[in-house]
Amino acid sequence: MDLFEYEAKQEFSKYGITIPNGKLIVKSTQTTEATTNLNPPFMVKAQVLAGGRGKAGGIISANSEKEAEQAAGKLLGARIKDFQVNQVLIEEKILPIKELYVGISIDRFKRNYAVLTSAIGGIDIEETATENPKAIIKTLINPLLGLRHFHSVEIAKKLGYRANQMLKLSSVIEKLYQTCLENDAETVEINPLAETGAGDFVALDARMVIDDNALFRHPEYLAKETTLLSPQEAVALRNNLSYIKLDGDIGVVGNGAGLVMATLDLLNYFGGKPANFLDLGGGATVEAIVAALQIVRADPETKVILVNVLGGITHCDDVARGIVKVTNEVKIKKSLVVRLVGTNQLEGQKILATAGINALDSMEEAAKQAVKIAMKVRPKWG
Repeated sequence: MDLFEYEAKQEFSKYGITIPNGKLIVKSTQTTEATTNLNPPFMVKAQVLAGGRGKAGGIISANSEKEAEQAAGKLLGARIKDFQVNQVLIEEKILPIKELYVGISIDRFKRNYAVLTSAIGGIDIEETATENPKAIIKTLINPLLGLRHFHSVEIAKKLGYRANQMLKLSSVIEKLYQTCLENDAETVEINPLAETGAGDFVALDARMVIDDNALFRHPEYLAKETTLLSPQEAVALRNNLSYIKLDGDIGVVGNGAGLVMATLDLLNYFGGKPANFLDLGGGATVEAIVAALQIVRADPETKVILVNVLGGITHCDDVARGIVKVTNEVKIKKSLVVRLVGTNQLEGQKILATAGINALDSMEEAAKQAVKIAMKVRPKWG
């Protein structure tokens, strides 16, 4: 679960990481009240769950209260990277003498947390890693030992700091690690971490991604989770489905993360572009199949739906009943490709055949057919 910048900064501040003075508003008319105790100039920042806001026009500098109000009015209600702006953070503008990057994330291969730092901050860390990989300092954290003071001091030294500033920076790293652990975060980032003229360090931006599986330990976030989701994501969550929106036009429904990933790879291989990742999981009911198909068909960019099921504890006849139920409600037969093999395969294929739907045995042929349809047909969902 992604937190908004202002939420992540609130958490950072609780652990002693310095953040700019600021105020969150939802109406431009609140600007005067918000800036009463702030010193100009200001930074007016759209609160959306998307990276690259600055390049997309979501961060505006303002020299006065009037300019801040105009900026807030411009941002509120606008769409930044396909997200509507409902909240704006107004902060005092900090003029750094240097910008750093400090982040902590999980290294999936090593199964450890890793501290990632760079003396080049303020731009996407992916850009830095691609253009200048040696600029990234990676420090693996032994899960039994944790991040110790000598680790953070060594990292600060590698970034070029000595004496008092070295200790200040190492303290920020240690506090960020504590924030990460106690919030069950998969990722925490400060980009940029500003070094000020006074020799202090201030988190100008903040990102935190909390492990969804740990949300039961954080009811303050769990209660509002569905308000941050798209309608499709909310339906998926209620039905225990794993759904991720992608930027293609071929909807994908499968059972098992590995099978769905393989399906996405095949579609890409044959020249198609997946519109989503949707995993039914194991033992999906007819109701879950119906919900999955409704989620995928609700995407206006989707031209064709590919259902790829390898039946095990998920029964092919249940999948077939779910498909038929949806096709009876919404005419999607011409834009539906089904590959159905495994438990109760013959019964499932018979159910589909009775409804006029052909089920393929080959995953490759199903992917090819879906790509072919996507290139030629844009369905009408009724």
